[in-house]
Amino acid sequence: MNNLLGNMPPVVKNLLLLNVIMFIVTQLGEMQGIPMTYLLGGYVFNSPYFEPYQMVTHFFMHGGIFHIFFNMFALVVFGSALEQVWGPKRFFIFYVATAIGAFFLHQIVGYIEVAAIESDLIAAGYDLYNLQDNIAQLRDGSINTFNIIPGTNNLVQDYISGISVPVVGASGAVYGVLVGFGYLFPNTRLMLLFPPIPIKAKWLVMIMVGIAFYNSFQNNPGDNIAHLAHLGGAIVGFIIVLIWQKDKRKFY
Repeated sequence: MNNLLGNMPPVVKNLLLLNVIMFIVTQLGEMQGIPMTYLLGGYVFNSPYFEPYQMVTHFFMHGGIFHIFFNMFALVVFGSALEQVWGPKRFFIFYVATAIGAFFLHQIVGYIEVAAIESDLIAAGYDLYNLQDNIAQLRDGSINTFNIIPGTNNLVQDYISGISVPVVGASGAVYGVLVGFGYLFPNTRLMLLFPPIPIKAKWLVMIMVGIAFYNSFQNNPGDNIAHLAHLGGAIVGFIIVLIWQKDKRKFY
């Protein structure tokens, strides 16, 4: 373990450790009844639960063991190469910028969607302050249900999801890192985990970003993945790497 960490560049190593520590603290806190995900996850800007610090804390939170494993695996594999090229300071700036950029794209779209739902709720006869109070009590377990205006069940459910379900994870930053790696090392052959086949980095990036783009515009009720955050991280990462690598060579 010491050799593994010792061979990692410093920023990647510290990001890995921070994410793992936060994951453990989150699990322990939740077991003790402390709503860590609710407190540190990122909410849309027009949610009553939004706090500015969440723009940073959300990308150190993860929704499960597989979520953090794949994000950290990608960070170590692709981020290490970028940090070796750019150096610690520049890589850290890149990572944070892509994470926050991903958050902003996801939250801006979420803001627009929530604002549209609020307009529909007001038109249906709801007082938003009373509705938000009911949702808060439902969320903390004070009540199990509350009365709604007939015919607005789906609208209310969409509103509850929109304002009270936080986005968590470093996936936006990881997509930025993936794009950066694909740009600098386009012809490097990688071995996929599932299925175990070789693929060039540039094709992997195109496939991953294409999937994120497609899924961003799908309305799948059971899909709780923040595809827009993935896309946002990829876009911000691409813009930054274009600026930084202007007139500089790519690597194999």
